[in-house]
Amino acid sequence: MNFIDAKCVHRLLPFPTLVDALAQAHRGPDAIVDRSLLVASDGSSEQCFLNLPAWLPGMAFGIKMVTVQPANRARNLSSVNAVYQLFDGETGVPTLTIEGESLTFRKTAADSALGARFLLREGAATMLMVGAGALAPYLVNAHLALQPSLVRVLVWNRSHERADALADQIAAQGIAATATTDLEAAVRQADLISCATMATQPLVRGEWLKPGTHVDLVGGFTPQMREADDTTMKRASLFVDSRQSTIGCVGDITMPMASDAITEEDILADLYQLSRAEHPGRRSEEEITAFKNGGGAHLDLFTAMFLGRQLAAESVSE
Repeated sequence: MNFIDAKCVHRLLPFPTLVDALAQAHRGPDAIVDRSLLVASDGSSEQCFLNLPAWLPGMAFGIKMVTVQPANRARNLSSVNAVYQLFDGETGVPTLTIEGESLTFRKTAADSALGARFLLREGAATMLMVGAGALAPYLVNAHLALQPSLVRVLVWNRSHERADALADQIAAQGIAATATTDLEAAVRQADLISCATMATQPLVRGEWLKPGTHVDLVGGFTPQMREADDTTMKRASLFVDSRQSTIGCVGDITMPMASDAITEEDILADLYQLSRAEHPGRRSEEEITAFKNGGGAHLDLFTAMFLGRQLAAESVSE
């Protein structure tokens, strides 16, 4: 059994190749998945232990184990730590142990990029990154890698210093990037809005969205967390990566359902349906679209399996 470190994960999972692999995996059988979320005894949503098992019978088993400890920032440690274990689908023998944070960054960003492949307006030029945490640069780079029309990136974060740092990092890659303190003005300009925050109150307001905008909601992973308000969800054509990992699981879906702003029937398709051409995705230039990235266990399994194939191919070439 091999341990795959973060450097290897990033090297073997370039975004264009990984997005293609995820699209292909979604055209295959649905994975059997589950999800358990343990939170602190005081009911806080900030500290938690998340477990994401998935199984493709006859092909592979896998589980990702994630701890979220926001106080680690003060300790100069990552607030999210994870490990992924892949097992052989026939024997159940452990095959790969994978550093989980890097796998999560790659998988999560590729998930959103695959959604945008179906939902982003052609010719979209301006991206707004809401949040400047550890995941943010991966989301920016995944969208840029798949959408060459994007030529400008705005960055907003509660801490402006972190927004400045991310904008500088993006600009160093040759992309026009600017940090902003005016979220409303930035939302009104953006063709693509990607959110990766720990927000429990909406940041993106539906009345700010211009026609044709695509909203990529990534950060909220508990029922108490949300990044967009009810108006956003009512105005947009709604899509999710997986119904099983979003409905009843994440606040951007559960809260507007609870307020009767949307119903389950308003979710038009998931990535399985989009990848299988069972839904066309974006249907007009003026349509506002929203994609909830729930980051289900099937995505981690698909990514880990693809990483295993990449490793095998590299071994053969050597």
